[in-house]
Amino acid sequence: QVQLVESGGGWVQAGGSLRLSCAASGRTFGDYAMGWFRQAPGKEREIVAAISGNGGITYYADSVRGRLTISRETAKNTVYLQINSLKPEDTAVYYCAARLSPGITTLNAKYDSWGQGTQVTVSS
Repeated sequence: QVQLVESGGGWVQAGGSLRLSCAASGRTFGDYAMGWFRQAPGKEREIVAAISGNGGITYYADSVRGRLTISRETAKNTVYLQINSLKPEDTAVYYCAARLSPGITTLNAKYDSWGQGTQVTVSS
């Protein structure tokens, strides 16, 4: 199993930026792909970005492409999500997840471990 701890959420005005972090432990970091998901009140959890085990392949949802950057730092066993030009509709709890395989997937059910989530609130 992989243990995940997110941080970096908070309150920000529209147009601002945040960088979310997800610290991983428990397995060799490069062995698993990582994803960032979000869940807004009353909505289903949706993927926003994913990155392969070696960092060479990334995925972004159409709704956020161009504003988000996912990256991973092996030395710190950490995955980041940089969110720019924040909008009120980005308000959600953001979760990181690990898939115990290096290939990325957009399917929630394919991820094996989840963090506890970090709240992002964007005011207009």
